[in-house]
Amino acid sequence: MTQFSRRLPAVFLALLMLLLAATAVQAREMVSAARDGVMLRTGPSPRAAATWSIDRGYPLEVLGRKGSWLRVRDFENDRAWVRSSRISRQAHVVSTASALNVRSTPSTRARIVAKAGYGDVLRTLERRGEWVKVRTGTGRVGWVSRKLVWGW
Repeated sequence: MTQFSRRLPAVFLALLMLLLAATAVQAREMVSAARDGVMLRTGPSPRAAATWSIDRGYPLEVLGRKGSWLRVRDFENDRAWVRSSRISRQAHVVSTASALNVRSTPSTRARIVAKAGYGDVLRTLERRGEWVKVRTGTGRVGWVSRKLVWGW
């Protein structure tokens, strides 16, 4: 057995570890609606049936691409196509809780400054550990638990 053949398993293992690490680190790609009334469609064409529309800030996860179209899913796992010119990279989250407390500081003991309901979109301002600093639709700023929102 040559020295090269003895090293081959170790080299293969190192390459496999690098590939697995790169896959684990790869974050999901998120986008949001750039304006109100963005149409989501059944296929990557303006002639495809419109399934629903979303308003400014609504977060979506990118699943794939075809030309100028993005295959996306929302927080309820609904899937559709959206034209890439209709999206933005501005970070938002959506409440997955029926009653979401927006707090003055990132703590469950902090004062509640606003509330959000299921499906409410909140602008992401900052992330700190298990907390997200957000701005509500009425302009109130506070912190929410990352466990209770979906998106950025």
